[in-house]
Amino acid sequence: MGERIWAPWFIKFIQSRGYFNIYTNLLHERALSVSHRDAGVNYGKTAGPDSKLLEEKSLDFNILEMQPLSCLKWFDFCFREVHPGKVVTNLEELGSLLHSLQKQSSVFLVNLFGVSDAIARNLLCHFKRLDIRNYILMGPPSGSLFDLARRGHPVINVDQFISSVGLSKFTSHGSSFETIKGILTKAYVVKKCIENRYNMWVMDGSMLLTSDLLSESEPPNDDFFVANNLEVFYAKSSTFNQKIWVDGFVSRVVAMARKDSATHSSLSFVYVVTKLLEQNGARIRRVDETSFAAKIGSGSETSLRDKKLVYWSSEMELNSIQKWLEEFNLWSIDSVLSCTAVVCHKS
Repeated sequence: MGERIWAPWFIKFIQSRGYFNIYTNLLHERALSVSHRDAGVNYGKTAGPDSKLLEEKSLDFNILEMQPLSCLKWFDFCFREVHPGKVVTNLEELGSLLHSLQKQSSVFLVNLFGVSDAIARNLLCHFKRLDIRNYILMGPPSGSLFDLARRGHPVINVDQFISSVGLSKFTSHGSSFETIKGILTKAYVVKKCIENRYNMWVMDGSMLLTSDLLSESEPPNDDFFVANNLEVFYAKSSTFNQKIWVDGFVSRVVAMARKDSATHSSLSFVYVVTKLLEQNGARIRRVDETSFAAKIGSGSETSLRDKKLVYWSSEMELNSIQKWLEEFNLWSIDSVLSCTAVVCHKS
């Protein structure tokens, strides 16, 4: 009925801005306002009030007393509980965040360094479509990152996180400043996830899963799974891995990242940790990246058949990325960066 009905447009406005409604939960089906559902446009005949009007004489609570918003339960569009404002700045907050996640699922750590708002929002829409609920976004402090946190997405403020573990002094020099911060943050998050018995995926925001094949349906049998050129990394939660990924291992990551940053222009997390894991005798499966993923905008014909993810160059312009992803039906946001459809899965 298009413009004739205002309610869907109001819901769309609330959803696109990342706003929340406050709902009353008064006993005995009472409410602050009542619809009498009289005969008219919405009802062919009068249906009667949908609740009971709260009256002053029936007050059995202090109407002016309200809990702080931080004490109330918050829910997303699908009525799943969320925790708005979760910005992780230290290891203690990271542990608290992990305890709030679902134990039966892997955790996806997504690097948002250099990723635009539109790409990040599109990725989150696909996480919802694939019913991926255990994810953490990491990036530098910015309005975009804090807005994602306000909407209920768990994020890591990398600058504060690095500072809290006492590593900022190691990353304050050289052209690889941002890269080293990202490597160190990933190393600590993987350690914490393995300690809390989560399987762990690390990926960049400049890629999209094309199916749910990276989730629990087909976890790799090896201790670790890497795709070097894609910066994709998997760590299984196991006793063996818990013995490897300890504070001493993270310290070696720090040392190697500092040393190699002077000689490697394309230093990466996967490169550093793979090299160190091999020295510890870990079982590492290296993926054939050409069969595992498809690169868009490469100049040759691109097919997503049997591919588990699609990726692109960080230098590629947003308009080109959007055009390619639309062609593959993987662009899922509109002009206000909202998901074009909200898919609710059974809990």
